[in-house]
Amino acid sequence: MERYTPNQIAGMLQVSTTTLRRYEEQDLIPTVPRTPSNHRYYGEVHAQAFTTIRVLLQGYDIPVAYEVMRSLKQGQAEQALWMMNEQQYQIHLEKKRVEDILAMIRHTDIPRTLNTEWKEPLNIGEAAALAGVKTSAIRHWEAEGLIRSERNPENGFRMFSLAELRKILVISSLRKTVYYIDNMRSLLSTLDTQDHQEIERSFQVALEKLNTRLTLQCMGIAEVMKYMNLLSLEK
Repeated sequence: MERYTPNQIAGMLQVSTTTLRRYEEQDLIPTVPRTPSNHRYYGEVHAQAFTTIRVLLQGYDIPVAYEVMRSLKQGQAEQALWMMNEQQYQIHLEKKRVEDILAMIRHTDIPRTLNTEWKEPLNIGEAAALAGVKTSAIRHWEAEGLIRSERNPENGFRMFSLAELRKILVISSLRKTVYYIDNMRSLLSTLDTQDHQEIERSFQVALEKLNTRLTLQCMGIAEVMKYMNLLSLEK
């Protein structure tokens, strides 16, 4: 059986031995054997476990990647696969949402594009529900000067026009790919001028990132299958 030292695995994966030890402490890999002199050594199943972790972390949320590894270690392969499937479903929904909002920007008919009806203006809860974000996020964007609200004269609640809802939808779709407030502010200004070329480019970047993440998730599945096979041989 092939044996690896922590330094060898760390070199192969270009991480520190501290990182490997952290994965072990997090209960993500099979029990690590020791030499008679009490030094750790890893076998093929450990090497594959570490490889699987590193690939999963590129395409899946950290808590999900960790829970997948714990489930595999505990022999709960189906549970691990369903968790991964759920993440793929989520990025599928995100891709559809980004495409729908891009179509809305192109055609301007928000109610028809989102397949919903409302009366303008909207309160913050309604705007948040349509954008799929928390009301605290909208308050933050307003504080940053990205959007503006009017106050309901009867109760003082924030109210948003259709134009501001368009901005909220754009921010909610691009917040993970447009990192700087000033960049986002510049993009939003093009909504008023009807020059949407830059926004379209930004949406294409967002879609490309989702495509890349899907590819990484599929690579993660491939590594998980290799790991599962090695685990079965260990039994």
